[in-house]
Amino acid sequence: MSLNISLPVELENRVRSHVASGMFGSASEVIREALRLFESYQSVQGATLAALQLDIEQGLSDHQAGRATPLDIEAIKAKGRTILAARG
Repeated sequence: MSLNISLPVELENRVRSHVASGMFGSASEVIREALRLFESYQSVQGATLAALQLDIEQGLSDHQAGRATPLDIEAIKAKGRTILAARG
């Protein structure tokens, strides 16, 4: 399959730079690798979103079941300051 694409000058220069570096044998190889990386990124992003959604569902479930308690921000800060003071 053959496909012609137009790139902005900046991206074209980046593709040419990668080929000139010897990392890739052609512009097509650069584009193929970029697409593989993009697909990999999308897969990771989808998995991260799914994990976040599960965490939110768990948090809502815990709240509805009465297993969640309010945070005492001042107590958390005081504990952190105590830890930092002990280090220094």
